[in-house]
Amino acid sequence: MDNSVKKALSEYIGSESEAVTYEVELGAVIKFAKAIGDDNPIFSNPKLARTSRHGGVITPPTFLRSMFHNSSGEKIFFSAGVDGGSEWKYFEPVRIGDKITVIKKFVDFFTKDGSLGEMIFQINEIRYINQFDQIVATQRTTGISYEPKK
Repeated sequence: MDNSVKKALSEYIGSESEAVTYEVELGAVIKFAKAIGDDNPIFSNPKLARTSRHGGVITPPTFLRSMFHNSSGEKIFFSAGVDGGSEWKYFEPVRIGDKITVIKKFVDFFTKDGSLGEMIFQINEIRYINQFDQIVATQRTTGISYEPKK
């Protein structure tokens, strides 16, 4: 990789996507819970969930995956890419009616040569913030882009 790519990535560190806000709807939570095979009534039955310590339906933790961040501005320097994984931290339950704002921040990158060729590892942090300005979860992702060997 030439130095101009490394310079462009270095200048990109700290940049954030536009905020995107989603409202959590009961129907979407019930469909999501069914899709992942989770029959816990706290995710689907308002009457039973009301008796829980949460006082109502909450979302499964992985529901936040359905709230896509705005990835415009993502720096893609190679033609192929793969998901390098995610690390999640949860702080608050997400409830029906919550308005969740999603913001993605580019925090770091590094390069490696591997069996796929030269690779760029881009590290992003995604914040999920409710209408009370509480961070309900963070997701740290690694995206790997590469130019396939010919």
